[in-house]
This record gives sequence, structure tokens and C-alpha cells, in this order.
Amino acid sequence: MIISVTGGAGFIGRQLALHHLALGHEVRILSRKNEIDPRARLYLGDLSQTDVLRQFVDGANILYHCAGEVRNESYMHAVHVAGTHCLIEAASGCIGRWVQLSSVGAYGPQRDSVVTETTRSNPMGVYETTKVESDELVKRAGAKGYFEHVILRPSNVFGIEMTNQSLYGLMNAIQRKRFFFMGKAGALANYIHVDNVVAALVLCGNQQTASGNLYNLSDQITLERFVAVIANELDVPMPDIRLPEWFVRGLVGILGRFPSFPLTSSRVNALTGRSTYSIKKIQQELGYKHVISMEAGLKELVLAWKSRTTTI
Repeated sequence: MIISVTGGAGFIGRQLALHHLALGHEVRILSRKNEIDPRARLYLGDLSQTDVLRQFVDGANILYHCAGEVRNESYMHAVHVAGTHCLIEAASGCIGRWVQLSSVGAYGPQRDSVVTETTRSNPMGVYETTKVESDELVKRAGAKGYFEHVILRPSNVFGIEMTNQSLYGLMNAIQRKRFFFMGKAGALANYIHVDNVVAALVLCGNQQTASGNLYNLSDQITLERFVAVIANELDVPMPDIRLPEWFVRGLVGILGRFPSFPLTSSRVNALTGRSTYSIKKIQQELGYKHVISMEAGLKELVLAWKSRTTTI
């Protein structure tokens, strides 16, 4: 089997590539970095290089589109929209199935609702908006018969090799006894371990019933339990301070203009939200099951963080 992975040197793409290499598949990686597993075939370049793209996708059974720009907003349209357009042109009629890695950010901010695949897209930021545009390009290409397609929308992906620093910041605050809860108890932490994302992507690539479908992917526990797991692994007391949400939002409104202030409106939303991202569809249609629980993944992450901070 021939597997092509855009962003194959990134956080999720690398783990996906390793999975297929372990199965003995021919794995092609499109990346601007040359730091990849030597068993894989590197196509050095980016989504704007048509000649490289054509070689990269030619004859692939599954194309996983995992490339993305998460930091620099000025590059997001070029990567997510223009890049996807170029990749579609190269892949049309040349691959079996396109598996698109998207994001639940497509649904916009969710405060207290059950989000399913039928929930209307309502992206707010540049990242989310351009990812939805990318999804739409893929859906239109699939509808025209250029290739089979599947879209996977995970929530916040975490794991020991992640580049996102928000969870490490939370651990640091808990360790230093600077963390406090906001608003009423019962807020939900929506995250998904990278190993679970890889498992879901593979199902999207292999299961015939997945073709033409969109799937959400998430795991969740209460914020209280989420923090308790971290505090226990750090061997520090469980935080017991809780401030009214209106008070914290007022502080953000006054002090949020200062770069050193640790809270933002979006961060407060994340720590007070109660929305659920339903995964019933992927469970029922593809037989998906978590390969690692939220708590086990958190314990793994805290251990890795402690090891790094002790070494430094």
C-alpha cells in the first residue's frame, strides 16, 4: 500500500507515518524539513510546488492531508486554501482516498451545547476560517468524483511531542499553586490524545463506509478531574480557589491589554465551557475506540514535562 502524508514531519503526521511504516507500507512524506524516518521517502517541498506534488501523490492509495499552519496567520490562507487547491489539482484521478485532517474549531466557539457533525460551521479566527475553506474544497472535489474523501475534525490534540504550550502553562500554574477555577463547577475539558487521532485517521483511510463522510473526534472529563490528575502527578495539593466568572472576565477586560497578563477571553472560555463534541458517529460507523484514555495521556504528558523541567 502506498501512503502519502502532507505535514509528515509534524506532530500528528509523524506519528501517522510511523504507524504505516510499522505495517510495512510505502510511506511518502511531503515536508520542508528533511528530519524524517529514513524508512520513509521524502518529497522535499511545500504545497505550492506542483511538480513535487504530482510525484508525491501519484498512485497513492491513501493521501492524508495533515499539513497546517497554526502560528503565523499571514501564511494560513496560502497553506490551507491555496495549498489545498494545488494538492487537489495534483491528486485528481491519481489517488484512491483523500483523508482530510480538520478541526472542531470549524464549529466556532461553543459554550454549552452538544456538537455533532450536523452542527453548522461557524468559524471565527483566521485558522478556523481557512481550515473550513480547505474542507469545502475537498468536499467539492470529492463530489465531482476526483477521489474518495473523508474529513476528520479532532478537538485539542495533545501528546508528549506537541508544540502547543498551553497545557504546559497549565501544569506550571498548578505546580506553582497559581491556578484557580472560574465560575460554577462542571466545566468540561475537551482534548484528544495524538494516538487516538492516528487511530481515527487510519479508520478513515481504510473503512469503506467512511467514504464521503465527516467525523468529529474528542475525549472529555470535567475540568476538576483534569486538574486533579495533573496535581496528583505533580504531587501538589488540588487547587481550591474558585473565582466568579464575571469577576475574571472583568480582570481580562482591564488587564488583558498587557502582554504579561496570563489570561485572555478565549482562555476563560476554554476553562468555563460545558460543550460536548459527540463521537457517536465515528464509533457507530467505523467502530472507533480510544486507544489511550484522557487520564492516561495526561499522566504521560506530566511525566514528560517533569523530566524536561528537571533536566533544564
